[in-house]
Amino acid sequence: MHGGWVYIFTNRPNGTLYVGVTSDLVRRVAEHRDGVVPGFTKRYGIKRLVYFEAYDAIRDAIQREHNMKHWPRTWKVRLILATNHEWKDLFETLF
Repeated sequence: MHGGWVYIFTNRPNGTLYVGVTSDLVRRVAEHRDGVVPGFTKRYGIKRLVYFEAYDAIRDAIQREHNMKHWPRTWKVRLILATNHEWKDLFETLF
């Protein structure tokens, strides 16, 4: 079993949110930042990593992402503010 990550990106503080899941967070963040994958995040300039959670099993990360995608926006914002009240880009904390 391989682990996974659930993450939230935004384009600016209190901006548009994107919830995703991956097995390689550093690679996925780089893809978002470079805009190499067409779609929602590229269209809205969503490049700032503001929240992430690690899981031992990818299936647990997928389930968490699925649940979070159905949350009201307010819940997601509260989750971000609990650990990142300044909406800083957390990319540098991954190294």
